[in-house]
Amino acid sequence: MEACSSAHHWGRELTALGHDVRLIPPIYVKPYVKRGKSDAIDAEAICEAVTRPTMRFVAIKTVEQQALLSLHRARSLLVRQRTQLINGLRGMAAEFGVYIARGLARVIGFSEDILMGELLDLPEIANEVIHNLCEHLMALRTRIRWYENRLKLVAKEDARVRLLRTIPGVGAVTASAIIASIGDGHQFSKGREFAASC
Repeated sequence: MEACSSAHHWGRELTALGHDVRLIPPIYVKPYVKRGKSDAIDAEAICEAVTRPTMRFVAIKTVEQQALLSLHRARSLLVRQRTQLINGLRGMAAEFGVYIARGLARVIGFSEDILMGELLDLPEIANEVIHNLCEHLMALRTRIRWYENRLKLVAKEDARVRLLRTIPGVGAVTASAIIASIGDGHQFSKGREFAASC
């Protein structure tokens, strides 16, 4: 099967029924698509790709790996939203001549001041909009902290994550992301293969 959003679930289900399931990254299937896009054409391309002796496959993730990945994906989504919100807030304030210094800590400080009652010398509606955006930023900050604390808790419980954290520069988030993504790592015959997959 092509490794798509539900492929790991179906891979586990079909394996439980006794089938030998192989997941192929979509990028490896694409060269074998001869024309257009349809389910039949994709199936033909997958059949062609799987016959290649050097084809590489994706290991089927366990339910636990996917649960851990859901933490990482949700956190990543909120971090991207926070970045968009900060850029929007800084841009909007700049249109009124209000400069918010770069850096998360400075924007958080600005937001805390606004939420404590500081009013800018702006029209009432602009102050309301900026106040609402600051409230939203602080709510996102709380949610992101929840995800980070949950990841740290998982990191304490998993011996593999603790082992990876002994590498200088590898923290709880990175170590748990590696474990969630590759599992036991037996699909790699050497470290170079793991590095290439990253």
